Amino acid sequence: MSDYAWRLLVVAAAAYLVLMVLGRFHLITLAGFLALVITSVVRPLVDLAARVLPRPLAVLAGLAVAILVPAGLLALLGESIADDVSRLAKEFQGGLDRLEKLLEGAPLRLDPSTFDDLQRKVSDFVAEHRSTLISTAVSGAGRVVEIATGGALALFMSVFFLHSGERMWQWVAFQLPPAARDHLDRGGRAGWRTFAGYTRGIFIVAATNAIMVGISLFFLGVPLALPLTVLEFFASFVPLVGSPIAMLVASLVALAARGPVIAIVVLLLIVVIGQIEGHLLHPLVMSWAVSLHPVVVAISVLAGSIAAGVIGAVVAVPVVSVLWSVSTELRRPRPTPHRPVPSRRSS
Repeated sequence: MSDYAWRLLVVAAAAYLVLMVLGRFHLITLAGFLALVITSVVRPLVDLAARVLPRPLAVLAGLAVAILVPAGLLALLGESIADDVSRLAKEFQGGLDRLEKLLEGAPLRLDPSTFDDLQRKVSDFVAEHRSTLISTAVSGAGRVVEIATGGALALFMSVFFLHSGERMWQWVAFQLPPAARDHLDRGGRAGWRTFAGYTRGIFIVAATNAIMVGISLFFLGVPLALPLTVLEFFASFVPLVGSPIAMLVASLVALAARGPVIAIVVLLLIVVIGQIEGHLLHPLVMSWAVSLHPVVVAISVLAGSIAAGVIGAVVAVPVVSVLWSVSTELRRPRPTPHRPVPSRRSS
């Protein structure tokens, strides 16, 4: 028992040191993670293009598609929001007013002074912490530069991962003693299969959720359907909680523009889309790559959000999935190669 105890302590200490180093160089860590995401999504397209083009041109073509498609979507979203920015503010204010009236009516019958006190406290908080908010906004501008730097580094790394990732992996494995190379290769390839499968699967799930939400909001006549659809797409990258939060925003807009009946229908969509995602999309799209219990997923998302906010919630599930797949692969006995039985010569 004591042998296992000190080994667990050594593993825990090593994991803590690794997390400390990754946190200290968080920009490089996030850039590397983003580069792996880009590589896992773009590599099938690059491999397909490499059948008719030289590998460098195939990499450039794949990255061009990966950059232009999101840029076009963001430009379309920005144009839509810019045209309806004042309308969006009115929709949210109207939604809050209607929600306040509903809470003041039966059966809750909340005191109207409660909302007035809440608004007064928010105004007092903003007035008292104005300088802090301004400094936060200024530091946010510095974060934009940091994010741009990390994005450029991720793009730079993904070029080499797509072009010569296999040779880079073989070089890393060659630096270890021969006895450890096989374990590293097996674990690394199992982890990459899981990571790539999860990344491609979550993109498919997010796109499917966004399409269902967009079609539903369009037929329900909810305004700002396109921005809300894009919000649903990006929110779906946070498992379990991202999609419901995006749908709550959509229901608030529906309450302001279309009334409580349509808002309730949008709220019911949370349940319907959640059932489709949990019982159809995940088993079909992601079960072959990720096999984690929902409780493990929920704990991972919560722990990641506590440790690193929204970014931690996004990366928690793929990290846990990779660690589990590597552990499973290394614990699995290596199959012995089959040796043919030599045939006897007939005398």
